Amino acid sequence: MTVSPRSSVRRRVVLWLLIVLLLAGGVALYGAWRLLWQPNVAKSPYGPAYLYIRTGASYQAVLDSLTAHDLLLEPASFQWLAARRNYPAQIRPGRYLLTPDLGNAALLDKLMQDQQDTVSFTLDAFKYKPQLTRQISRQLEADSVELRRLLQDNAFLRRRYQLDTTTILTLFLPGPYRCFWNTPARTFLDSAAATHQRFWTAQRRQRADSLGLSLVEVHVLASIVQRETAKKEDKPLIAGVYLNRLRRGMRLQADPTLLWAIGNFGVKRVLNRDKLVDSPYNTYRHKGLPPGPITSANRQSLDAVLKPAAHRYLFFCARPDLSGFSDFAETYADHKRNARRYQHTLDSLGVKR
Repeated sequence: MTVSPRSSVRRRVVLWLLIVLLLAGGVALYGAWRLLWQPNVAKSPYGPAYLYIRTGASYQAVLDSLTAHDLLLEPASFQWLAARRNYPAQIRPGRYLLTPDLGNAALLDKLMQDQQDTVSFTLDAFKYKPQLTRQISRQLEADSVELRRLLQDNAFLRRRYQLDTTTILTLFLPGPYRCFWNTPARTFLDSAAATHQRFWTAQRRQRADSLGLSLVEVHVLASIVQRETAKKEDKPLIAGVYLNRLRRGMRLQADPTLLWAIGNFGVKRVLNRDKLVDSPYNTYRHKGLPPGPITSANRQSLDAVLKPAAHRYLFFCARPDLSGFSDFAETYADHKRNARRYQHTLDSLGVKR
């Protein structure tokens, strides 16, 4: 069968059209892949890269952060897709982990769907409220000014947490916390309250009741125990001493409360003139517990108060070997001997204050 020249030309034209269409389709598919799915996040040599978007930030601020830190390989393709998906009108604040496998589509999904990452941090024990606000402002976007204001708002603290400006430190348990970076100040306080609530199980509440102490009083006494020693073995013993003194109506005469009153925790040697300071935290002058904690008590110190050692000791003093442990005594005469040994060590080291 003979094929006409016209048919042969027609076939070649169709074949070339198919080739052109396939090439055009391939180019279009490659362009779509490159625009939507090709990884567009730069690999950081310093570990995970995060994009921080502040509350109320504009689209331009987001772009500035991405470009200033060289987080994108091709900023123009991201901007093109962001405009077509109307991202500029849907900015969501937060802390976003940017991994090198993210293409523009996945990155925009993360940003527009608020797929932010939580911040894990450890809250260290603190003695004064400004120390808390500094810690939080280093970890979260929460406004430190607003946090300070809330911590000084008696009406708010009583209504929401049944605490006041003096006892609010009992709300915070040192240890691990996890929050979104853009957590507001009030939400952070609620998170701390939830952690506090989880710690105070029914069993712990029953132990506090059996000791005749409120939850706040347990925190206050635990804060004193915590400042007295870092030794786990001594905490229940020291808690037992203070509980014995409270039951007998004796003054606690706790040096850490005196140091809180004079505002100097660096003192190694308490002097008689320190004991004259006029403060409700001066437990040499005032009976009972001070009105609030002198530090945020950790779980170990709280449990030491809830499970105190049973003994008849009424006194304790740091050991002269400076090991951090204490010598305990039932009588004042024995305590004076222990104290003289410790003072002799301080004298030999030239410690005057």
